[in-house]
Amino acid sequence: MVVAFSVPLTLSFVALYMKISGIGLERISLGALILSLGLLVDDAIISIEAMIVQLSNGASREDAASYAWSHTAFPMLTGTLITIISFLPVGIAKSTTGEYAGEIFWVSAAALLCSWVVAVLFIPLLGVWFLPQPKHALENTPSLETKSILALRKVLEWVVVKRKTVCAITIALLIMAVLGTNLVNQQFFPVSDRPELIVDVALPAGSSLSKTNKVVSNIESRILPLPSVVHIETHIGDGAPRFYLPYIPASPSTSHATLLLVAKDLTAREELFKTIKEFANDIPASLHVQRLSLGPTADFPVQYRIIGPNVDEIINTSHEIRDILKNTQGTSDVQIDWGNRTLSESFNLDSEKVVHFGSNRIAIAQQMQAFLSGEVVGTIFNADTHRSLVVRAEDKFRHNPQLWALLPIQTQMGNVFLGQLGALEIKQVFPVIWRRNGEPCITVQSDVMPGVEALEIVEHIKPEIDNIQKHLPYGYRIEVGGDAELSQTANDAIFALLPPTVGIMLLILMLQLQKFSRVLLVLCSSFLGLIGAVLGLLVFNAPFGFVALLGLIALAGMIMRNTILLVDQIEYNKHNGSTLNASVIDATILRARPVILTALASVFAFIPLAFNIFWGPMAIVMIGGLSVATFLTLLSLPAFYLVIFREKKKDKAVQ
Repeated sequence: MVVAFSVPLTLSFVALYMKISGIGLERISLGALILSLGLLVDDAIISIEAMIVQLSNGASREDAASYAWSHTAFPMLTGTLITIISFLPVGIAKSTTGEYAGEIFWVSAAALLCSWVVAVLFIPLLGVWFLPQPKHALENTPSLETKSILALRKVLEWVVVKRKTVCAITIALLIMAVLGTNLVNQQFFPVSDRPELIVDVALPAGSSLSKTNKVVSNIESRILPLPSVVHIETHIGDGAPRFYLPYIPASPSTSHATLLLVAKDLTAREELFKTIKEFANDIPASLHVQRLSLGPTADFPVQYRIIGPNVDEIINTSHEIRDILKNTQGTSDVQIDWGNRTLSESFNLDSEKVVHFGSNRIAIAQQMQAFLSGEVVGTIFNADTHRSLVVRAEDKFRHNPQLWALLPIQTQMGNVFLGQLGALEIKQVFPVIWRRNGEPCITVQSDVMPGVEALEIVEHIKPEIDNIQKHLPYGYRIEVGGDAELSQTANDAIFALLPPTVGIMLLILMLQLQKFSRVLLVLCSSFLGLIGAVLGLLVFNAPFGFVALLGLIALAGMIMRNTILLVDQIEYNKHNGSTLNASVIDATILRARPVILTALASVFAFIPLAFNIFWGPMAIVMIGGLSVATFLTLLSLPAFYLVIFREKKKDKAVQ
């Protein structure tokens, strides 16, 4: 009852902080609260457990509360700060993803600090009020010696004897977990569970609005009769409004249109997706059908940029990569962002003839502009209205480039035909040439099939792309874009902050443990969660992405907090005259129940999240990691402690 009361008490403080800080209740902050819910009862359980042990040994409620403060408050504070600091890179990372998910740090930090305050101030007070005094408290007889604890004592005695074997097994499991990460599917952010579909319609560049409208009307006539659609909204010449944060509207263009479709439910959305894909080849335009994402993402999840000085060279390379993507299972809508070549009319002036007739390129261009597009030469006034007077060539000249040679051009030597100054050239060119940092850049982009991750495609074709890159001339390069680039940018922003984060952790741990060997033991214990995390992801076939990375970071903080409390108790037992083996066994037994209870509380708190499309991978990481790490904390950690500190004692004896 006392521990349960700590939850609303802590959340009320957090709600007040969120109100003052202007943090709303949305997907990220709500997920951070649920994440914190699995953590904020830990301190309360540890505090009340310390009181129960003292009460069982005959202490008064006031003395038990005092003991809980003096023996657990500061180790718990150290563990809480370590957990908070582990989220620090997410909160201050300079990236789009950091901006999107940064509230996880601030909300979790507030929740954990408030939970510590509640655990060390309110929980002892509530314990004094509500905890009953044990009727049969036996002095000098540990009340925890139940059958389960006796069994744990026997296991620990075996661990003491086989300490090196236990350490070797743990290291082997950790190596297997690291190797197992290669088998885990990679994902940046999952697809949204919203019912919307976005259909981008791209006609050849330069197409008119009327032509785009005609193509879109054809698409609408195929979609409207479908029973799975409840709403359709079309934006011709522009993208849809940014109604959803991760969605990035397309740039305005007369040759582009966006259809926003709303299906009845997720099943209907997938049916609609397949239907559009089936008739996409019958439409005289490029259709890109995409679901919304639950995080920052690119229009096409798989992208490769080819950059170099010569346009023909990068086009040839783009065709090679396009063919690779088309032949790769799981890809769809493979295309090049330059589109297809279109007919282009250009008039090439002969410089010698232009000079001979006493004219120049600017004067000729201005006259051509007047002939083809028109030029305002005056205004006609009529009563209180006026109209502009525009002069231009007849329709037959403006719509037939073959007749341009007959257009009269005024020069210093009189009027001459345009054909006397040059020749008309009609050729196929790319309507748009994209540049990146001043260099021509062509992007090969692809969507992926349902159930296929973009990072899997990138990893699968990496050898072929590397082979192409190796044979490119000097000055040409291939850059990976899409979700792979966004994921790498997000991870780099986090990893760049790891050195100062680890430095702050070391400082806090040194203040608490006051010995580098103990600090090293605590830091190394954080890797124990990787074993269960990888196992959980493989068993449930869940992908590892940015959200799962957050779970792994939180998991490391929770494990280190349990390790700090265990090491602190071992040191306390040693200072009270116990032998090393006895100190380790007694400390582990004393901390077993709070460690197991906090792990169970967190695991049950994360079970509802395991079925959520966004937070599911993180919950699986936490459930699997905590389940295995709790077991290893009670068995492997004592073995490592005995190996490390026993060896140091031997060294001193030799000296």
